[in-house]
This record gives sequence, C-alpha cells and structure tokens, in this order.
Amino acid sequence: MNRLLLPLFIIAKAVAVPSSAPCRCQSDEPCWPSTQQWTTLNHSIHGNLFKVQPVAMPCYESPSSTACREVTALWSNSSWRAAQPGAVQWENWEAWPEQNESCYLESASYMRCKQGRISRYSAIVRSEHHIQEAVRFARRHNLRLVIKNSGHDYLGRSTAPHSLQILTKGMKRIHIVDNFVPEGAPYYKGQGPAATLDAGVSLQEMYAALATRNRIVVGGSAHTVGPVGGYIQGGGHSFLGTWKGMASDNALEFSVVTATGDLVTANAYQNRDLFWALRGGGGATFGIVAKATVRTFDEVPMVLAHLNISTNGGDPAFWSAMADFHAALPALNAAGGAGYYFMLPNLPLVENQSTSAFTLMLVFANTSSTTGINRIFEPLLERLNATSSVTTQYASIVLPSIHYLISNILIPGNADITGGISLLGSRLFSRDLLVSKDGPARLVSALKQFRYDPGQPMIGHVVAGGAVADNPGMVDSALHPAWRRTIVHIAYGRNWSVNTTWAQQQAIINNFTNVELPILQAVEGAHEMGAYLNEASAYEPNFRESFWGSNYPRLYKIKQKWDPTGIFMARKTVGSEDWDDEGLCRIIK
Repeated sequence: MNRLLLPLFIIAKAVAVPSSAPCRCQSDEPCWPSTQQWTTLNHSIHGNLFKVQPVAMPCYESPSSTACREVTALWSNSSWRAAQPGAVQWENWEAWPEQNESCYLESASYMRCKQGRISRYSAIVRSEHHIQEAVRFARRHNLRLVIKNSGHDYLGRSTAPHSLQILTKGMKRIHIVDNFVPEGAPYYKGQGPAATLDAGVSLQEMYAALATRNRIVVGGSAHTVGPVGGYIQGGGHSFLGTWKGMASDNALEFSVVTATGDLVTANAYQNRDLFWALRGGGGATFGIVAKATVRTFDEVPMVLAHLNISTNGGDPAFWSAMADFHAALPALNAAGGAGYYFMLPNLPLVENQSTSAFTLMLVFANTSSTTGINRIFEPLLERLNATSSVTTQYASIVLPSIHYLISNILIPGNADITGGISLLGSRLFSRDLLVSKDGPARLVSALKQFRYDPGQPMIGHVVAGGAVADNPGMVDSALHPAWRRTIVHIAYGRNWSVNTTWAQQQAIINNFTNVELPILQAVEGAHEMGAYLNEASAYEPNFRESFWGSNYPRLYKIKQKWDPTGIFMARKTVGSEDWDDEGLCRIIK
C-alpha cells in the first residue's frame, strides 16, 4: 500500500506548487482562473478586485464621450495616472510593441485598442491582509504578479502582460513617533524620531504630514514617487543626501508580505538578511513592503544657490564652461551642496537661433547665511566671467525651511507632467574623477559626444558626497558600494512617437545601449562605478554589476531563500536573469 501512496504523494505535491512550471499561466490558456475563482479573490479582499483595461479605451469606444474627454484632459497628469490601474507614468510601458499591442490616446482615431502590458486584473489593496490574499492567489494559480505603487518607474517594472496587479495606492496611513523601538529590540534601544508609512503614501503626502510636526524625511522631488516602494528599496537618492545620506540609510524597519503570503518584520533584530536586501537591493523582488519606518529629522533653514550659464548656440566656450563647473563641483559638494543641474546645449530661442544653456540649483541644509556659500562660488564665477562669450547669472537666498523648498520650488501643485514615452540612461561619477587633473575635461568630452535634440537636457543629480560617503561605517546595506564614492549621478533620455515601429524602436534602443551608454561607462571604465537602478536603462547591459556591484551574489542568495519560485519578478531586478524580459517564462539554462 505504501508503494502506491508514494507516487500519488509526488503527483499531489507537483500539482500543489504550480509556480514550478516553466511559464506563468496566460489569459488565453485553460489554466487561467475562472470567473468564479476571480470572484472568490474579490470577496477575500472585500470587493477591491477590478478587471483592467488601458485608460485610453474610452476614446477608442466613443471619442465624443464624457469618459474620453476626461481621459484626454488628464492624460499627462501624473497623480491621475498613479491612481489608474490601467496606466503608468510613461506610456511606452503600457504598450507591448513586440506583439503589436498598444492603446495610445494619440492613435485612438485610426488603430484598435489592445491590452499591451497592462495587467488583466488589479487588486486595489487597502491592508496587509489584502496583499496576502492576492499573493496567495497568484501563487496558487501560477500567475504573473506585478506591483504598482504609482507607476513611477523608468524600467517598466509596474506592468507585465497577462498579469495580476497589486496596486498599493489605497494604503495611506502615516504614524509619527518621537522614539521608535524596532520590533524585537530591547525596550531601551529606541532609534529616535521616526515615521511609519503605508505602501501607498506619496512623497507629497509624507512631506505634508511631517510639516505639521516640524519634521522632515530624506526623500525625492516628484509628486508620484512612493517612498515605501522602489524608491527606498532602490537606495533613494535625495537633495538631502549630502546632509543625511540615502533614503535607504535611514530605513529602520519594514513590514513585508513574502512569497508564501506571510507577513514578517525585517529590521536589525529579525530577518536581518531581508532587512539588508531591502535597503538598496531593489523593489518588487524580495517581497511586497506593506509599510516602512524611516528616521525623521528636525526642520532646518537652508540656502538655495542658483547659477545660470549660457553662450550662443554651438559656441565651444560652452563646453569649456562645463568643464570649469565640474572642476568646481567637489568644493561645492564638500560644503554641503546638493541638488540638480540641467545642461541644454541646443536650446532654441527664435527661428534659426539657439543658445547653449546650463542651470544649477544647489541647496545647503542647516545654514542661514549666504556669505560662506557665495565665497565658495567665487572662484568658479571669476573663471566663467573671464570669458567674454559666456554669460552668467548667480544668486543665493535663505529659505526658512526644507518644507518651504519642497512645497514652493521642488514639487509645487499636485502633479507632474508625464504620459509621454521615455527611455532613460544614467551613470554614477566619482569624486575622485572630478578632483583629478583631467577628470572634468574627460567627463565633459564624453557628454559632448551625445546628440542633443532641440531642448533635450543632460541632467546632473548632485545627491551624494557628505553623509552618503560617510555612512558606510554606520550602515551595512545592499546599496551599490559605488554610491559611497559618487559625487554626481548623470542621466539622459531618448523617446519616439507612438507611430514608431518595433523595428525602429529596436534601432533606437540598440544605439542607446551599444553606442551611447558605453560613452558614459568609458569615462571611468565599464567595470568602475555603476548606475542608479531606479533611473537607468531598461536594457542596461551587465545590470547586476551596474546596479549592485559586489553585493549581487549575496542578494541572489537572499532572493532564492525568500522567493525560490520567483513569484516576485520585475525587469532588471535581482533574479530576473532567470526569466524572459516579460517575466512570463523561465529561461532554460
């Protein structure tokens, strides 16, 4: 009798673990859940399951309808897009060009609307329990699972064809405390002031809540970044980085739904390997973070310094000025400067006339005097003003608080402009490069080689140095070690029209990946430094090395421990090399 039971047990075990199959179940296959099974999931999450269609669908069905007019009016509104299960921030990730599937608003009058990469169903979760139920359902039915916080992702990690989406935007609790004690810590091991944020809290919501308590958190500068999602898990650079480090440096605890649907706590006292991985190892791969606790800091005044540089379009003096700026950047950063700059070598003015322009915004936290800041800028201004064809404008002002900067300058209003097509590339550059004799010139020589379409910028993020460089002795995390040597993260974009064929897109992607990115890599060497995994190319070559460096082998082991069947998968995340690009089928090795 026992000999008969043994093979039956093996068969039963194989059926009970469908995620061991080489491919996820797709919507046109018999394994796809029945209507009754979807209804059961809906009941288990209290009626929060929705069948999803692309947001432009109303304009294909009835161009004159009220629904179409609403979609058209809000198409570029980032906050609206964040709340829609059928949209992400950049519409190229809603399409599936390899299968000729798209539903662009711009082509509504002459094409059919197809599902593309938009999920088939969305669980708009309101609690940890809802997340657990959705994960267990996906695991039980071998479904492709995607996690959307706001869809603010340049690598298309919030969409996948034939998938079940978990949308966390409905989770909005914020709990602020004066002395946070991590779970499992001795009662006297408080970590000081902190805030616990639900998965769906946006940066703007977080900043507003903390402002009522005169507190601040290391965060970014876009309306629809979700701090608990891929932002912190990817490291989280910030205009406050020089002052207080990366966002991941300041994470104290995570509440995580695992691949088995369990809810666990990860901090310095329990599940420490998961805690290490979630601080810089990337989102959507180790588990779903339902809430995170982060340090808060007292509000402080700051100095804002603003510099504009311009020449006539095409004047070589512009590039010389760029080399001068980058040579001066280490001193500005060492004084606490952090912020952003935009290089626009081809900025149209009027017909047949253009300018080459540069604009810089640096903030210096915890200071209320412009005198010292102005003094640091003086050598650069003197050098720039010595060239007659270069025009400069410089000013500095004292701001009363960081919240004033955020609400009035960085993210005023309620939304950003998104909804277009965007492909991003980036590279981290070291302080050592810019303090070397020929380093600034080498960097600028590389930047000069790019094609600049009218109005197209190269963007510098001065978000490291200072506390980011000083924190390795105090913070052990999965953050790429190159961040501790970084002074600036430089990014640029490419795009195409909705009518661009897949073959034409491939040509753009090929040039982007094999011609342009290597230009940036060659400045310090392809195996030096890396790229910021939240603002990088979706086709990043050698992504494991570029995003995590020497941390990757340890991250992969942690991935296999916590998610051996790969229920959590997203493009260019830890373990994604085991799957095809859409995460539908395992790669047979």
